[in-house]
Amino acid sequence: MICAEEQFADLPSGIRLCYTDEGKGVPILLIIGLGFQLVHWPRAFIDALIAAGYRVITFDNRDSGRSTYLDGPVPNLRQKLFRRAPPGAYDLGDMALDSVALMDHLRLDQAHIVGMSMGGMIAQTIAARHPERVASLTSIFSSTGAKKVGQPGLRMMLELSRKPATDRTAFIERRMVLSRFIGGKGFPADPEEARETFALSFDRGGLAQFAGTGRQIGAIIASGDRTAELAKIHAPTLVIHGDRDPLVHPSGGRATAWAINGARHETITGMGHEITAALAPRLSALITTHIREMEDPT
Repeated sequence: MICAEEQFADLPSGIRLCYTDEGKGVPILLIIGLGFQLVHWPRAFIDALIAAGYRVITFDNRDSGRSTYLDGPVPNLRQKLFRRAPPGAYDLGDMALDSVALMDHLRLDQAHIVGMSMGGMIAQTIAARHPERVASLTSIFSSTGAKKVGQPGLRMMLELSRKPATDRTAFIERRMVLSRFIGGKGFPADPEEARETFALSFDRGGLAQFAGTGRQIGAIIASGDRTAELAKIHAPTLVIHGDRDPLVHPSGGRATAWAINGARHETITGMGHEITAALAPRLSALITTHIREMEDPT
C-alpha cells in the first residue's frame, strides 16, 4: 500500500486532525465514514481523481485514526436502540465545523465535498450550513437521519452489536468478516489489500477507536432527522447508493435525493457499503463527470 504523507492541522476548537493533501488543481475534500480512517479510501480511487486533474484531501474525523480522541460519553445499547444521544454528545454539526476549519487551515475558500456513509451526512451538513464553502456535493451510501429510511437489517444489527475485539489479530479478523458482509458481491475487496488496510487502521488508532466510533454514533443520533435541513442545500448534488447495501438501506439514498432540490440519484448495481479498488473506476467517473457538468453546464 502506497501511503501519502500525513500532516496535522490544529483547529481553533482544540481538535487536531490528521490529513493528506495530494495532487494539483481544483480541490476535492473526501470525508470518511463511521469508524473508518483516511486509509480506507482505496489508493486506486484517489489516484483516479488525481489523474483527472484534481487536488485530493483526505482526513481522519475526530475520534478516529490519528486525529484527536475525546473523553465524551459513549451511548449505551439502550440509547442506541431508542436513538437517544447521551448528554454532552457532539453532533454532525460539530464534525462539519471540523471539516470547514480544515479548509481554513488549507486556505481553501471552496471545495467539491464528497462524503461516504456518516461522511455523507457530514458533507450534507456542510452544504446546508456553510453553502459558500461547497462547490458541489456528492453523498455516497448515506441517509437523512429519518427513522424510516436507511436502516440496517436485523442481521446487520446483530453483527454490529458484537463485543469489540481485544487485540490486533481479533480486530483484523472481525473487520474482514464485516467487510465480506457489507461489501456487496458486485465489487468485492481484494482480501490481501483489505487485511493490510485493517492492520494499518489498527496501528493508527488502536483500541481507542472503539469508544471513538461510539461517540461518532452518538453524533449521528444527536443530529436526528435532518430532512428539513437538506432542503436548504443549493449546491449541485449527486447521490450515489448501491442496491445491495445491508448497512444503510438504499431507501436512505432515495430519501436524500428527494430531500435535496435538483439532486441526481445514481444506483450502482451490485454495490454494497464499501468503496473498493474494483469500484474506483466507476465511482471516480461518476464524481468527476458530476463536477465537470457543474463547472460547464452546457
